[in-house]
Amino acid sequence: MDRGRVIEFLAQIPLLQRLPSLSLRKIAQSVRVKRYENGEYVVREGKTGELIYFILEGQAEISGPADAEKGNYPTVSLKKFDTFGHENYGCINRANVIALSKLTCLLLSDHYSNLLQPKSIWNADEASEGFSLVERTLCLEPLEVDIFRGFTLPGSPSFRQVFGGQFIGQALAAASKTVDCLKLVHSLHALFILAGHNNVPIIYHVHRIHDGKNFATRQVDAQQNGRVIFILLASFQKVVEEFEHQEVCMPHVPDPETLPNLEELRERRLSDFNIPMEYRNKINSKKFIPWPIEIRSCDAINFSEQSEPRLKYWFKARGKLTADPALHRCVVAYASDLIFGGISLNPHRRRGLKTASLSLDHSIWFHRPVRADDWLLFVMESSSASGGRGLCNGQMFNKSGQLIMSITQEGLIRKAKVAVQNEVPKSKL
Repeated sequence: MDRGRVIEFLAQIPLLQRLPSLSLRKIAQSVRVKRYENGEYVVREGKTGELIYFILEGQAEISGPADAEKGNYPTVSLKKFDTFGHENYGCINRANVIALSKLTCLLLSDHYSNLLQPKSIWNADEASEGFSLVERTLCLEPLEVDIFRGFTLPGSPSFRQVFGGQFIGQALAAASKTVDCLKLVHSLHALFILAGHNNVPIIYHVHRIHDGKNFATRQVDAQQNGRVIFILLASFQKVVEEFEHQEVCMPHVPDPETLPNLEELRERRLSDFNIPMEYRNKINSKKFIPWPIEIRSCDAINFSEQSEPRLKYWFKARGKLTADPALHRCVVAYASDLIFGGISLNPHRRRGLKTASLSLDHSIWFHRPVRADDWLLFVMESSSASGGRGLCNGQMFNKSGQLIMSITQEGLIRKAKVAVQNEVPKSKL
């Protein structure tokens, strides 16, 4: 049987979609095909289970052992994409499985059962601790099919609430683990509803809206304490090569290697005697934790003085990333919310004025393949601000000048409210 067809089939099995793509390809290389006639026993009760079965064609039935008290025989119907045996391999089978028609199965020996229990949803061989902080942040814990749990890890960007990019990246990771690995996200639209708490796990519930030959659609609800606080709608497409053009050009900017990163800029400000001592002391008093995304700005960043509503910076993920294209799209989605919404406040800043900005909604269109551990240029501007909201538009380019992504975000911008002592925290809106 053609291996490409095997991978395409296995990639549609819900149990396998949460696995790293490399694990899926190893399973495709390890399975064998077996056919059964109508009425033939596939598995017999009382025999040792040594195989995992994936139904390729036909139907089967699980006939459970008799209920001694009620005297009935529970049955379960099986069809294409269903799996059985994975809970009993190496143990005694507790039921019969009988073909209800001509049946074709892919069989995986329990020798390869470790492929079903990878170290993480992104990497089959290595524990996630050896990888970058952003990958570990996006390494969700599968609870059930279509349900995942995410955490805010120590060292993550902290803005007194869950960073908006973390919601986007984790929700996209959850959605990506419910579609076949041959489809990659091409667009997403996110809605921020309530502020998230950094010390509370986030449950991501994925809804399978549509599955087609070339496209799939997913909705993800992020919940804390039983309340939906964030929603993501994402569309996935099977990778194809078709018409291509690019009218927009990457602006001329310095190479990232020639620019200081945010940590170096901070050290320069601390030792710059032209900056007021009060401001330097304020910077030094705050605990500094580098972000998992390295940023090198092409323009001056000043959050205390008025400036134009635009910014350009290079960025890439710090540390080691697994070479999974779905992961790299999750990482750039995570990074796309850093500083982005705040530029709509630039024309309104002045010394002594305290401001606040919060993401309301966020959209991304992915145009071309991306590597999140290579330098990407984020070009952004705010075209409008009114009604307490600011609109921002952005483009991301790789070092070759290819347009990788387009991004739009609207955020809440306003003067910061003076905190009332002992006031109970409310929703972000």
